[in-house]
Order: sequence, then structure tokens, then C-alpha cells
Amino acid sequence: MDLRNRVALVTGGGRGIGRGIVEVFLEQGARVLVAQRSPLDAELAADARVAHVGADFSRDTDFTGVVDSAIAAFGRLDILVNCAGVMVERDPADAVPAEWEQTMSVNLRAPLFLTQAALPHLADGGSVVNIGSIEGLGANPGHAAYAASKGGLHAMTRALAVDLGAHGVRCNAIAPGWIESDLSEKYVASMDDPEAARAELHRLHPVGRLGRPRDIGQASAFLASDQASFITGEVLVVDGGRTAKLPTPA
Repeated sequence: MDLRNRVALVTGGGRGIGRGIVEVFLEQGARVLVAQRSPLDAELAADARVAHVGADFSRDTDFTGVVDSAIAAFGRLDILVNCAGVMVERDPADAVPAEWEQTMSVNLRAPLFLTQAALPHLADGGSVVNIGSIEGLGANPGHAAYAASKGGLHAMTRALAVDLGAHGVRCNAIAPGWIESDLSEKYVASMDDPEAARAELHRLHPVGRLGRPRDIGQASAFLASDQASFITGEVLVVDGGRTAKLPTPA
């Protein structure tokens, strides 16, 4: 993979999966604008190849202004990675309209309108990578809004690929499985037997481990690169085989 001379805009790129994407992109020679609410940490802030723009995608957002920040910082834009996302857990009987609207705003609305704003700069070889979820294919309890948003993002990815092809722009999605993060560590720590819980999580994955943010970074870099020039409209599942494995009796 070679992203030299490429500029990428990564939403939510300062932590978690987004941070893994940014790290791999930098290693492959790209320059990156991170768009997120919080400021960059000291390491990213000190890197001349990284710029930041504040953006809260749960509210009305100046999407054109976000894209213009990438142009102002680096003079061009080649790659858009829509990674920022939110998840709420709520039984359907207790669903709250405001949470539904926030989930759809961040997970579904922002990717569409950022793509719209970026399109004039992405023409002829540009790439859009949307970070979906295996919960766009299946679901955990209490995740109706989240699963709906990620299933919608997968469908929108295919639709955008159809429309953007005429502009020379590809659009693909990645559906991550369980990725190590602060959230997953808190979940494991909350169990009565954290070590047993961790072992059970590993058992769910044929590869024998949980995913890491860099795993999604590597997949994103591939889809954004010229090596994937004949791939568009796809949802690449990156889950260590979790969704391929049928459950068996204990």
C-alpha cells in the first residue's frame, strides 16, 4: 500500500479505530486532517503531517468548512474516511427520539454530507471509506438504533458507489467486529470474572484474539489505495471470523 502524496480526512481520528486508521495512513505516507470534537493529543498535535478541525457531527455541521480545512492545511483531498460514530444501548420499549436522532446524525447523516462536500476535490481517483459494523449485519440486544444506522451506512455505501463512479470516485465500507478499546476493556472489567470473560471473547473469534484499531487501519489503507482500484460498493467484514462461526452447545 502506498499513500504517498495523498491527503486524507478522517473523522474521529484521534482515538480508537480512528486513531488506528490515522497511524497506518501516516506510515503509508499520507497527510491527515482529523475532524472531531476533542483536540488532538500531544503526539498527534506535534506531527506536522497531521492537522485538526473541531467538528461535532451530532449537531448541524458546516461540512464544506470541514473539507475546506483539509484543503487549507494540505492543498488537496484524496481520501475521506467516515469513522466518527456513536452507540447507545436501549431496549426498544425505552427508545428515546433524541438518542435515535443523534445516532442517525453522526453515523449516517454526516457521512453522506461530508461525501457531498468532499466530492469536488475527490474527483478522478478519490476514495471514500465508511466505517460500518458487523451490527449492520446482525445485532446485539438493545442496539436497534445503532444497528439501523450501520445497516443504513452499508446500503448507502453501495448506492454512493453507483453514483460516484461517474466522477472517478470509489466508495467502500468496512464492518469491524470486536475491536480492543477503552470501551471493551471497561466491559471486560465489569464482569464477575474478567479473565474468564476475556477468554470467552477470544473463543468467539477463529483467529484467537480480538481486533486492534490497526487492523481496521490496514484495511482502510488498502481500500483507499490504488491496489483497490477495481473495488467499489463493497462492505469488507474485518472481524477475525466471528460472524463466520456458528455457535455450538457449550
